[in-house]
Amino acid sequence: MTDNRQERIRRRAHAIWEQAGRPDGAHQQHWDQAAAEIDGGESRPKKTARPKAPARPKEPAAGKVTSSKTARPRKG
Repeated sequence: MTDNRQERIRRRAHAIWEQAGRPDGAHQQHWDQAAAEIDGGESRPKKTARPKAPARPKEPAAGKVTSSKTARPRKG
């Protein structure tokens, strides 16, 4: 591998890492993606280094009481 190519891959992998939110443990995926981009490869890594979206809050089940107050019988 030439020094120029390796440096270009290193810089691109660093940019990918920063765009992904600087996650730990994804350096090989970033390097592989950068190498594929630099080499003009058509195959991209199956696993991209993107941060996961925050989980949506679950909706309450139908008919389930969601209030912290307990139901009281009406006076009447």
